Amino acid sequence: MSFIKFENVTKDYGNNKGIFNISFEIKKGESFGIVGINGAGKTTILRHIMGFIKQDYGKISINNLDAFDDAKEVKKIVSYIPGEINFPNVKSGDDFLKLQAEFWKRDNLDAVYEITKKLQLDSRANLKRMSKGMKQKTGIVVSFLPENEIFIFDEPTTGLDPLMRRDFIDLIIQERLKGKTFIISSHMFDELEQCCDRVAMIKDGKILRIVDVKKEIHDNQNKNFKIEFKTKNDYLNFLKNEIINITKKDDKQNQIVITINNQRINELMKILSKYNILFIKENKILLENLFLKEYQKSIEKENK
Repeated sequence: MSFIKFENVTKDYGNNKGIFNISFEIKKGESFGIVGINGAGKTTILRHIMGFIKQDYGKISINNLDAFDDAKEVKKIVSYIPGEINFPNVKSGDDFLKLQAEFWKRDNLDAVYEITKKLQLDSRANLKRMSKGMKQKTGIVVSFLPENEIFIFDEPTTGLDPLMRRDFIDLIIQERLKGKTFIISSHMFDELEQCCDRVAMIKDGKILRIVDVKKEIHDNQNKNFKIEFKTKNDYLNFLKNEIINITKKDDKQNQIVITINNQRINELMKILSKYNILFIKENKILLENLFLKEYQKSIEKENK
């Protein structure tokens, strides 16, 4: 059953800005990523879920509530970190945490302070004078105060160093085990690969493709190899005699790219042993590569 659902949602700002005919469903306990270049429509999607803006067409439901009409009720089950965090005029991070704890009626903050330690946040620091990274950490910690069911993060690791990004990903994975649902907008492909079940690729306000990360990347049984032959003769003989799925070839460089199932790799090595090979390199299937491929296909389609 869908926990969050977009049905043919359009918000047209004019000049090809906005989101257009967006449809997707998210199950409870799922981690769903959204990736795209700046201005692609990622934040617009998140703001619709929060009920900050109303779509022109289509329907958005959050746990059977209308995202806009029932926005007050939706916000009771959603924690949200915007791309740009503006804190109130509060002296320290500690003071802000306590204010939020009072608002959400949280007495025991042990779990929250564990997250503070994990992210190495000095919450005693002056809130307004914190660095971008420290403010981001504060926002992450506060988002876990209400023990909500849904977490919506817009570029949550901006300003964090690589070690803190790793700790953030560990935190997401840990919270998902408790049945929490995450929607994460990011331009960090490796992060989305590690903590998301599926990722929607967005371009010009439209979904290019939704990738099943586990199936298409982590558990993909096919491998891509780039091979360069030492001589033109070897290259041509391979093309003429071998029945292998060649996805790309370069006659000038005597190079090919092939896709082959894991179970056939030994067979491939035996075949290649008959030829003079300059090098063979595995092109790993990565979310970034899939995105670039879809993006290029979209551009080529537009130019036809």
